[in-house]
Amino acid sequence: MNITVAKHAGFCFGVRRATDAAERALLQGEGRIYTLGRLIHNDGYTEGLRRRGVSEISAEDIDCVCKMAEAGEKVTVIIRAHGEIKENVDKLKACEEKHPNLKVLDCTCPYVIKVRKIARENSGDGKLFILIGAEDHPEVKGIMSCCVGEGKIFSGAEELDVWLKSDKAPNKEEVTITMAAQTTQKLSEWKKCLEIIKKVYTNALIFDTICNVTEERQTEAARLAAESDAMIVIGSRGSSNTMKLYEICSGVCNNTFLLEDASTLREVNVPRCENISITAGASTPYSVIQEVKQTMSEKNFAELLEESMKTLNTGDIVTGVVTSISQNEITLDLGTKTTGVIVHDKLTDDASAKLDEMFKIGDEVKAKVIRVSDVEGIAMLDKLRVDSEQNWYGIVAKCESGEVVEGKIVEVVKGGLIISIDSVRVFIPASLSGVAKEAGPEALQALVGTTQKVKIIEIKEDRKRAFASIRAVQREERKAREEAFWSQVEVGQIFEGPVKGLTNYGAFVDLGCVDGMVHTSELSWRRIKHPSEVV
Repeated sequence: MNITVAKHAGFCFGVRRATDAAERALLQGEGRIYTLGRLIHNDGYTEGLRRRGVSEISAEDIDCVCKMAEAGEKVTVIIRAHGEIKENVDKLKACEEKHPNLKVLDCTCPYVIKVRKIARENSGDGKLFILIGAEDHPEVKGIMSCCVGEGKIFSGAEELDVWLKSDKAPNKEEVTITMAAQTTQKLSEWKKCLEIIKKVYTNALIFDTICNVTEERQTEAARLAAESDAMIVIGSRGSSNTMKLYEICSGVCNNTFLLEDASTLREVNVPRCENISITAGASTPYSVIQEVKQTMSEKNFAELLEESMKTLNTGDIVTGVVTSISQNEITLDLGTKTTGVIVHDKLTDDASAKLDEMFKIGDEVKAKVIRVSDVEGIAMLDKLRVDSEQNWYGIVAKCESGEVVEGKIVEVVKGGLIISIDSVRVFIPASLSGVAKEAGPEALQALVGTTQKVKIIEIKEDRKRAFASIRAVQREERKAREEAFWSQVEVGQIFEGPVKGLTNYGAFVDLGCVDGMVHTSELSWRRIKHPSEVV
């Protein structure tokens, strides 16, 4: 029996980002940890989180969580990859600003953030936003909550066609139509919707928002189903993308089976056949996929020996299990004759990081092969490169959202600095570093190793380059301080600050965010010719 596992099976970037955030929160001991709604559609994983102390809350619990933070209790709330209704997110973030004990980790997938932005900007007066998706899905509810005024949701082409033929559809002269898709929408259904909408609204704005990973996963699943005698789809029935995979595979291969994990194999009658393929929804951990494959396999010694002798090539992406940890490197079991080794600077940008605090024996680590020595039986790997590629779209999303992010300055380069944000190297031009031009290169060098707040200001997608600015954050922070000052300043208040300048008519005093001017007549009871006589 030949078993093939789909290349794009299992955790997608957005889900991996959310689960990584939960793991980091547990590792760092971020007080009470909650997920707003179910973090991912996987019973085994969410039950594991529950056993480790991560609880699930609903929108009705937000006020209670805020009161806990107000009372001084340390609380972390994780927003899942699907996103959440805007009102609930705003309430949590407003509470976070007031109470430093509350930490909100917004793990909304960058692809979903993009659709939410489209909904916000293309709805309201004279605009109608249409979303093709499942009305009761959390992602869809969150997207539609960003609409200004009313929006429309249709599950597919049939519903859309009925509405367009009814008297409820507005005239194209009355409104500008914008249409987008739920990120996990079935590609073939989306194409049908495009054909239908363009016949009625020729000037409609169309945003193809199906996640490219979803598209690749669905295309690959259809191809494997056509080539296989039987098809296994792993995932929860509550997962939208899993059920769409099952629907696609069922339409191609009659022997298609839906499993939640290896334990449910006994509940289905998978026929004994030559070629079986496995795919999985975006909320299915890699370990579950491997367990299903292993349970189905009946390998003999020769097959196991052949697998252990398979070679690695430079550029391969591999996943291994941590077998040992030292101060300078970790070693991995790659399931081959070659042992994987990752040295400190290929694991983290933080030179002071302790590897035994970052990893433990048995952890799974994904990395890129950078050198193979068959003589030594060692493959040198780079985890940072994989992390950087996976986190790139998070950087793109941060640029689109305009949010302030933190990173560590790791290097001075020609023309500026390099800051590491989620393992992605981002360039900060010297002119945007917040360092005065006349301060010289020493001032830039002094920033290396420090954590800085920046805004991502530009993305060059074709070269995978991002540009950031420290000055933009400083400007916003100064503006906020100025607004706070002017909102509370009153005649009679007393301030203290250093003199920063003198003129014939008075002295200027630095109050931190604004300048205060003390007139010459207010500097002394006696008559003076110049402020320098006093200050």
